[in-house]
Amino acid sequence: MGRCFNYKLLLNLCNFLFLICGLLMIVSGLYLFSDNKRILLSRLLAASSDRLSSLPQPLLFYISLGVAIAGFVAILAAVVGFWASCLHTYCFLSVYFLSVVVLLLTESVLCLAITLWPHCLGISLDENQMVRSLQSNYGVPGQEQFTNAMDLAQARFGCCGMRSSLDYDTSLWRLQSYGQRIWPVPLSCCVLANAGQSMAYLDPKPANESICQSIERESYERERHTESCLPHLDNWYREQYGIFLGGSLVLALVEFCVLLSIIMSCTGLATQRARLKKPILEVRAQKVKKRQTLIENIYEPEVELRENSSHSINGIYLGPASRHVSSEDFKELYIKPRDLYKHHHIVTGKPVPVDRPMQMRNYLV
Repeated sequence: MGRCFNYKLLLNLCNFLFLICGLLMIVSGLYLFSDNKRILLSRLLAASSDRLSSLPQPLLFYISLGVAIAGFVAILAAVVGFWASCLHTYCFLSVYFLSVVVLLLTESVLCLAITLWPHCLGISLDENQMVRSLQSNYGVPGQEQFTNAMDLAQARFGCCGMRSSLDYDTSLWRLQSYGQRIWPVPLSCCVLANAGQSMAYLDPKPANESICQSIERESYERERHTESCLPHLDNWYREQYGIFLGGSLVLALVEFCVLLSIIMSCTGLATQRARLKKPILEVRAQKVKKRQTLIENIYEPEVELRENSSHSINGIYLGPASRHVSSEDFKELYIKPRDLYKHHHIVTGKPVPVDRPMQMRNYLV
């Protein structure tokens, strides 16, 4: 009983950790959902994918919702786990086990896909594709989200263009005059005087706009960012993925502990039932044994008699008695009156008087 109690205590502890993980996932999803800059910056990760770029919201927007929903499902599974621990039956433990396995498999497949095949999800940071995406989307009407994301990356990382500032020379923003024709680069590529402000990328104010927009490299090097943004985006993506992978590993570890505790609880339940059945089986075995002993005592096949005794009925000698009398001889006790008459006639050779049936029964007995 104590061991079963320990198994239930272990299961409740793992359920509590699982519940905490679910709450943390909901909080993380809501925090990520409220982080507008992070979500906006993830728009550049899907720039090379037509499927993801056609979505109305950036990639992290949907990931944040998915994390929050997964946390809610984890909380429901933990509640089922507490219920299964209280009822302590195979049915509820099996349901809880299957739900945790489904969550673990889904999480594992998603992490494996992001790690080994990110292009399957549309996440690709190929340099040529990113440059083409910049030249075809930046500053174009209807692509304000991509434009703001690029301005955010350039203001935050201190870079200009995916590969270099020359990417804007052949862009639609420059060729179609979506921006001012005299600007070779956007203002977000310049060293900003309001860089400390959180919304500086939406209203960039260069420290020296004329030098920043100069064509000569020797003039703008101090007032314009010259690094490419692609390495910074790649590092940022790896950082976000590392956070996601670390949280997934912690959740997977807790789920493995939950599965192990469920298995141990099932083992403890089986042991408890076996212990409860054992006294009942022992009592039944003792009853059966007593019943067999009683039957053997009543229906003993042979009864020892005195060796020199003789068998006679009312002075009539029936021959020497054997040392053992079979149980078949006791059938005479239950012989019907008609059989009694027949037996008397065979032994004595005389018919039985009609008025002495009871005497004949007594005499045979």
